[in-house]
Amino acid sequence: MTLLAILFWLTCALIVWTQVGYRLALGVAARLRARAPRGATPARSGELPTLSLIVAAHDEQEVIADKVANALALDYPSELLEVIVACDGCADETAARARAAGADLVLELPRGGKIRAQDAAVAQARGEILSFSDANALWDADAARELVGAFGDREVGYACGQVTFTAPDGATNQEGVYWSYEMGLRELESRLSSITAGNGAIYATRRDSYIVVDPIMGHDLSLPFNTVKEGLRAVYVPTAVAREKMVPSLEGEFERKRRMMSHTWPILLRGGMLSMVGYPPGYALMIISHRLLRYSTPGLHLIALASNVALVALGGGLVYAVTLILQLTLLAGAALAGAVPLRPLLIARYYVLTTASSAAGLWDWLRHGTSASWEVAEGTR
Repeated sequence: MTLLAILFWLTCALIVWTQVGYRLALGVAARLRARAPRGATPARSGELPTLSLIVAAHDEQEVIADKVANALALDYPSELLEVIVACDGCADETAARARAAGADLVLELPRGGKIRAQDAAVAQARGEILSFSDANALWDADAARELVGAFGDREVGYACGQVTFTAPDGATNQEGVYWSYEMGLRELESRLSSITAGNGAIYATRRDSYIVVDPIMGHDLSLPFNTVKEGLRAVYVPTAVAREKMVPSLEGEFERKRRMMSHTWPILLRGGMLSMVGYPPGYALMIISHRLLRYSTPGLHLIALASNVALVALGGGLVYAVTLILQLTLLAGAALAGAVPLRPLLIARYYVLTTASSAAGLWDWLRHGTSASWEVAEGTR
């Protein structure tokens, strides 16, 4: 029973650390450092670099014209801004509508996946700073200036902005709750060292910091840690804001995250993220806490539940009965949310489904690999 108890409390501690304790520790560390947040610096017109905004698109005819119009309306000198749409095997009117909307360069490429479309665009881009966005993400007018401002610090090689989600009426997805918490984590990571992940809606790199990665390994995870390994910083710029539609249902969010995790596990296990060579000590702890343990949470929960059941069966006492009830209550709340869509139950369901998506993505990758191509998430256009 002693070994079971150690296993149970250790897995519980790891879950609590990655979900709650890590955030609290970052907050304490940030207070002790007692320095202003490190991120964007003001970018005056006379100091602005040339900027290429690259949009990789696959069959995005419904939104691409609005995206190009949004890019051209940014508060950034037109002579310094280049808008590139890289069409990844589009079978619809994406390319024609992008040209009609005023994109500076439209590439019509064979289907090779998002990463290879971005690589092709980078090869033809003229900007000193390379920025990237999704076809359904609309930037605030000042977002480009705010994002570029981060590169006023020569130590910065990568910067990502803040993505906010709009939800249709009747949406059950609780992604907004998670994303608010995640953005708080990134702001603290950025203040203390570097972020451990970005997002596809709004990010940028210096031209000489751009890295060509395996096409199944997305930029969101690959670029930040590789930037750190190159001796530069990857920062979060909360004032650079992009907006996009949220997947409306929790079930749809599960499928979206499952696909994402099938791309994440290769990065974690064979893409170099877990190699601590080149990481400052603090950043290594961030990778372990925010990435390795977070993605391992499904296994930790299963171990905690199984060991808890065994301890109760062996007469472990009241404490283990209470912890088992708490675990079963979380699962029951998640199951009940399907019939009773109350906010606390929906949050429980979101947590259970998104946690399970990590395991499902691992299973998909191990079973049949991961395709470099991608499909539009339902309800986000």
